[in-house]
Amino acid sequence: MSEFLVSLLGERLVNSEKAEVDVQSLGARLSLVGLFFGCSLNAPCKQFNGSLCEFYGRFKKTSEHKDKLEVVFISSDQDQKHWQDFLQEMPWPALPFKDRHKKMKLWNKYKVTSIPSLVFVDAATGKVVCRNGLLVVRDDPKGLEFPWGPKPFAEVVAGPLLRNNRQTTDSSCLEGHYVGVYFSAHWCPPCRSLTRVLVQSYQTAKESGHKFEIVFVSADRSEESFKQYFSDMPWLAVPYSDEARRSRLNRLYGIQGIPTLILLDPEGHLITRQGRVEVLNDPKCRLFPWHPRPVLELSESNAVQLHEGPCLVLFVDAEEEGELEPAKELIQPIAEKLMAKYKAKEEEVPLLFFVAGEDDMSDSLRDYTNLPEAVPLLTILDMSARAKYVRDVEEITPAVVEQFVGDFLAEKLKPEPI
Repeated sequence: MSEFLVSLLGERLVNSEKAEVDVQSLGARLSLVGLFFGCSLNAPCKQFNGSLCEFYGRFKKTSEHKDKLEVVFISSDQDQKHWQDFLQEMPWPALPFKDRHKKMKLWNKYKVTSIPSLVFVDAATGKVVCRNGLLVVRDDPKGLEFPWGPKPFAEVVAGPLLRNNRQTTDSSCLEGHYVGVYFSAHWCPPCRSLTRVLVQSYQTAKESGHKFEIVFVSADRSEESFKQYFSDMPWLAVPYSDEARRSRLNRLYGIQGIPTLILLDPEGHLITRQGRVEVLNDPKCRLFPWHPRPVLELSESNAVQLHEGPCLVLFVDAEEEGELEPAKELIQPIAEKLMAKYKAKEEEVPLLFFVAGEDDMSDSLRDYTNLPEAVPLLTILDMSARAKYVRDVEEITPAVVEQFVGDFLAEKLKPEPI
């Protein structure tokens, strides 16, 4: 257990008294680590830190599991004094300020897209136990549900569901169906835009014979807003009044922003967290139920995924539809191999794969990341770390791509700034 935690966090952490904390000794007793991603200059982080301090103090005093949990602060501060002052408020250790490389690896590994964020991970394996620790702190203030592990979807969603004609049905009606769990709100313009497309996709999927249902989990600010928004939806919803169930679903899937559409198979297992992208890319549901594809063609609708972690992007000379196929076939076996490896470990793939032709989207990406105009051009872009890796060679072969990917994952490549 200790060895893994050292590989994840390094050999030493630091506490508010500037003393070093030995990770190996710490890991010998822990079963759960809460990674607190935040910044001293961010008001919501400051506010959540106060709540987390209360939660932590209570847990350490009263829980029978008090020695099994530790929190570690992962800062995105740029100023060391601001970081040090913020750390003074914390009873737990932090990753050293100067260890920025380790911080970015943790951001990417756990797909953190906003702060504050609290991710509970298994101390022995690093696997995510709960993505949305903010809701744990709010909903389980005494820590009675420790270790806050995931429960089956059917158990979490259990109870009455609404139809927009005000009739109710039991959640057992979802059995044997593909299910979209839709986190959305009327006040959010991108949510309303997605809902319009999703209504058409939902009807198309059902007309095609698919056993498909959607459950709306509202983030509206009032029941009146919920009713107004839900009146346009032909699917089911968790009652707005059932705040506990809505919160448990948010916690189960670690929702960090809306709109989010989670796709589940008939057994309740996750197919994809990228339902929003899939619906926008495939409104006619030709690829339903949208199992993850090893290689994506870069588009305006899926470009958001470039910000969710490192992405390999192969730029090629292709303007017409179908001309990207040879490039996809070139890198697909490597992408499939990587997906299979991490699926076997029950971990998220550390690298997404894209091919990009010559269009406005590709030009914008090249300009933003200051890439050379050459084609073909093999790159890995890490937007959150503002880093890029470029392999500019005359001929890109599977061996070249495999070597490039292997060197990146082994941290042998030197990044250039974006």
